[in-house]
Amino acid sequence: MTTSAPVPLSGHERFHTTEVEVARAQVGRAFRPHDLRVVGRTARLDARLHGVTFGDTGLYYLDYGADVMITPGPLEDFYLVQMPLAGAAEITCGSEHIVSTPSLASVPAPTECLAMRWHEGNPQLILWIKRSALEDHLGKLLGRQPKMPLRFDLGMDLTTPGARSWLGIIDMMRRDTDNVGGMLGQPLVVKQLEYLLSTQLLLTQPHNYSSALHGEQPRVAPPAVRRAMELIECHAAEPLTVEDVAEAVGVSVRALQEGFRRHLGTTPVSYLREVRLDRVRADLKAADPGMVTVTDVAFRWGFFHPGRFAIAYKERFGEHPSQTLRG
Repeated sequence: MTTSAPVPLSGHERFHTTEVEVARAQVGRAFRPHDLRVVGRTARLDARLHGVTFGDTGLYYLDYGADVMITPGPLEDFYLVQMPLAGAAEITCGSEHIVSTPSLASVPAPTECLAMRWHEGNPQLILWIKRSALEDHLGKLLGRQPKMPLRFDLGMDLTTPGARSWLGIIDMMRRDTDNVGGMLGQPLVVKQLEYLLSTQLLLTQPHNYSSALHGEQPRVAPPAVRRAMELIECHAAEPLTVEDVAEAVGVSVRALQEGFRRHLGTTPVSYLREVRLDRVRADLKAADPGMVTVTDVAFRWGFFHPGRFAIAYKERFGEHPSQTLRG
């Protein structure tokens, strides 16, 4: 006689249903609103979600029991590491596409559109991490706050030594969730585990700050880059070009771009845009909504295309500029 393996996080069931609308609403409550569609006319949903949250992270078990299409769009406020326990899922995020299996997890970028097809027999263990917490943690490791959103490679190879060590932390947390009075009931231990989990993820899974994180270059940028940063910050309201900045600090355009990429993980143009967005936000917070408009402030700082400006602002700060203006 054989017995099936216990379902992960079995003591923390959120729901179990055969109704698509119930599954959509309950998963949306745990993560974000999305569209859910069962593939195949005769297919029958058998969905269940188990989950536990602690601090700025959460661990979930999700199984739809059927072939489904899931389209949440950009995740925006959080990162997910989705680890199939069996079967396969097709994951598309922005321009990247992978087939995720028990040896290849997915780590969608929160700023890109996400669409997924989970095939039948594809239960997944999912780590949820608050975006602001992970990006703040990255800033502490770098010695500076990242100017661009943190973006991991979509596919995470779970067979590498670093990934196996990281999975060991996940497994320890998963087993401890059902241990009444265990480690995860102690806030200090949770904080230390979150630190370890985030650090290992940032060191293991490639992302747009990996070279800065692993490189041997000093954390303090060289003089030319520092002068360029100061110039941009002092003259952000002026029509600066990369050529202007390179000439002012006495380096070539190519050298300036390489310096920004190596030491800041961005480009001079992107850095200028981020500085201008910060200035817009400061002005909107200080402004009287009855006296100024968002367009006035955006134009003052060089944003002449309202639609693109609004998208960039929302991506940077998580709210619309009009919301900031209204306080």
